[in-house]
This record gives sequence, C-alpha cells and structure tokens, in this order.
Amino acid sequence: MRNQRLFPGMILLGFGACFFLQQLNISLLQPLYSWPTLLIIVGIAFLIQGYGAKDYEAILPGVILTGFGVHFHIVNRLEIWPDHIGSFILIIALAFLLRYLKTGAGLFQGFLFLILAVLLLFYDTILGWLGILPSSVSTAWRFWPLLLMVAGLFLLIKKK
Repeated sequence: MRNQRLFPGMILLGFGACFFLQQLNISLLQPLYSWPTLLIIVGIAFLIQGYGAKDYEAILPGVILTGFGVHFHIVNRLEIWPDHIGSFILIIALAFLLRYLKTGAGLFQGFLFLILAVLLLFYDTILGWLGILPSSVSTAWRFWPLLLMVAGLFLLIKKK
C-alpha cells in the first residue's frame, strides 16, 4: 500500500517545497523558480518510485524528465554544455540503459540511441573525417537519415 502513495507523495512534497521557497523569494534560488525545476521534481519522484518501490519501469521517465530538466537549467549557464538534439537523445539512451540494469529490457534501444547521440553530437567531426575519404563515401553519408528510416520500418514490420 505504501508503494502506491510514494509517487504522488513525492510530487506533492516537491511542488510544495518549490512553491514555498518561491514565496520566500530567496534571491539566491531565483534561477530555480522555473518550469525545468518542475520537470526535475517529477523526474526525481519517478526515480524514487522506480528504485524505492521497485517499480523499475518508472526509471525510464524518471531519467528522461530529470535529465531534460537539468539540461534546460544548465544549457544557458555553461558554454561547454551542448545545446543540440544529440544531448536529448543521449539522455534517452541513458534512461534505457539504466532501466536495462534493473529490468533486463531495453539494451538494444539504449545502444541504438547512444550510437545516434554520438553521431549527432560529433556530426561535424565525422564529416571532417569523411572529407579525407573518397567523395563517394562522403556523398553516401548525406543519406544516413534514410538509413534510420529504413531501420525503423524494418523494426515495425519484422515479426518476432
């Protein structure tokens, strides 16, 4: 019975603390009074539900929401932090891999998203490497999104 109250209890506790601190108007915490903080609170509640209540399917949304919230807080404060779609896909890959550690499911998706994130984050570097290769390989590289689409269709159509 306690497990069913854990997630909503954490949400109410986190939101209440956030809004209470906002009413206190502490200038040091001013950057935290935003919607990414709410994402982090919900994400942490999912993670507590996942690890604390052994509801391991909650790990995936917990990591994604917490990761996105942290990303949106940090992206404008650190110049080295990538503001790129690859960082979101990297967070999703991490979520699948952490869920895999507890459930044994999602390893393929985790590695697929990890490879895609690395390709996207280092796209310019990879293009630079392909620039020294023959032009036919460089031309073929421009069509990698089509390869992703074909792989997705294959996974949708393939029978177990």
